[in-house]
Amino acid sequence: MAHLVLGPLLRHVGPTDATVWVETDASCEVEVLGHRSRTFHVEGHHFAIVAVEGLEPGSVYAYEVSLDGRRAWPEPGSELPASLIRTIDPESEMKIVFGSCRVSLPHEPPYTLSSDEDERGRGVDALRTYALRMLEAEPEQWPHLLLLLGDQVYADEVSPEALAFIRSRRDTSDPPCEEIADFEEYTRLYRESWQEPIVRWLFSTVASAMLFDDHDVHDDWNVSRSWVERMRAKPWWGERIVGAFMSYWLYQHLGNLSPTDLASDKLLAQVRQAEDGGPLLREFAARSDREAKGTRWSFSRDLGRTRLLGIDCRAGRVLEKGRRAMVDDQEWQWIVDRTAGDFDHLLLGMSDPFLLSPGAHHFQAWNEAVNDGIWGKAFAGLAERLREAADLDHWASFHDSFARMADLLRAVGAGEHGAPPASIVALSGDVHHAYLAQVAFRRSSGVDSRVYQVVCSALRNPLDRKERRLVRFTGSRMGEQIGRALASAARVEDPNIRWRLLRGPSFENQIGTLELDGRRALVRVETALGAANRPALEQVFEHRLA
Repeated sequence: MAHLVLGPLLRHVGPTDATVWVETDASCEVEVLGHRSRTFHVEGHHFAIVAVEGLEPGSVYAYEVSLDGRRAWPEPGSELPASLIRTIDPESEMKIVFGSCRVSLPHEPPYTLSSDEDERGRGVDALRTYALRMLEAEPEQWPHLLLLLGDQVYADEVSPEALAFIRSRRDTSDPPCEEIADFEEYTRLYRESWQEPIVRWLFSTVASAMLFDDHDVHDDWNVSRSWVERMRAKPWWGERIVGAFMSYWLYQHLGNLSPTDLASDKLLAQVRQAEDGGPLLREFAARSDREAKGTRWSFSRDLGRTRLLGIDCRAGRVLEKGRRAMVDDQEWQWIVDRTAGDFDHLLLGMSDPFLLSPGAHHFQAWNEAVNDGIWGKAFAGLAERLREAADLDHWASFHDSFARMADLLRAVGAGEHGAPPASIVALSGDVHHAYLAQVAFRRSSGVDSRVYQVVCSALRNPLDRKERRLVRFTGSRMGEQIGRALASAARVEDPNIRWRLLRGPSFENQIGTLELDGRRALVRVETALGAANRPALEQVFEHRLA
């Protein structure tokens, strides 16, 4: 008899279709609202993603999950509300909740203390706190989409329970020590992150889209070519990176795809037919690590009159000397093509912020130029060490990609790809604080759209005091002047756009909400406060975007 291990996770939801993802402990047939799918097997684990089609737009469906005809969800005796599929009504308001960077730890002391009070603590979980508030609200007030912008799991900072599992199967005195080593340990990491009852219910009833970032694999993953070469020389790295890509494809990527995309996915078809899809996924994972071209993790999702582009900022990087890019040319063209159309809002979901504070931007641009040898080999070596130590790997440190994205935003906002949307909003995480920035273009650009960067991080992993002081300094007038002077001394071209911070920075654990109603848009950031048994969300800032 099969049982649920994880899920159900409601993933893609459109006007007439949805997908539901599960992991089970044995092979079985999974049924949701009369639609069935057989599980597929990967190295002792069983997964299914059920496409539910033929639904009515703007409708609500309470659903159950059955395994081989036996109800497995909701669990017996559960007092949580029914899990719902709420299909999209293109003419109705859309609410999107977003955030990143969620360390999986117990929800009781000492792990619920702030990091300033206890170095072991990571504060109250903002995602779980949001789910608790949903329990007291009517379904009409629930969000339509949960957009997770990276670091869903921390392969280099595991929970006590995951660490106990690791210690039960290998000697942690050998590298990678108490970090994740392989696919099997990754599966346990996802279980720890998604199995808590309130969070599990949240995932079952709010559609979700996900992107990975460095900690899903390793701190500083793909920061530079020299970092990649150094890691590949480590004897344990091969299993780690293969396990990372395998688990990301299974636990995160598949759910980003629509039923149509799933039906045409050749790898999924092969894995479903295999007795064990492990070898197929291992080959795919190894190839994905070595060759960015030909593998696309970015995705597109239409939410009524809003288009969401989920842009991979990590796995698809080009790191060749003299040719650094956030994505390869093939994927960039895919992004450009998806910005064409007639919609009210264009959302660019990407783990790494496109816009940092001006001071931080200039500092990262200076670092890239020095790394490239503008000041000679000696300074280049120092700059590489600084790049890795300070995580200088955002769009600002990929100068050509930054300029290309800025020009794309200008073109979309000027109506060169279709009618200008009311707003173009980059939604990001990664940097463990929250802020809102607005972009200004030259008057001659013809841009009619309002263009913003909104960053909300972390869901559960706040900065310490020293890191907060650094963030405040780089965002100050003096920090901007120093950064600009350094960039000028390294002969970095001035950005072809201007921007300013409207709100923030704010710290602690926090979660963002974007409300879209016709051509109106509003963003809100809230922080999680209180004790584990009675957490609450308090507004940090709210701003009308369009």
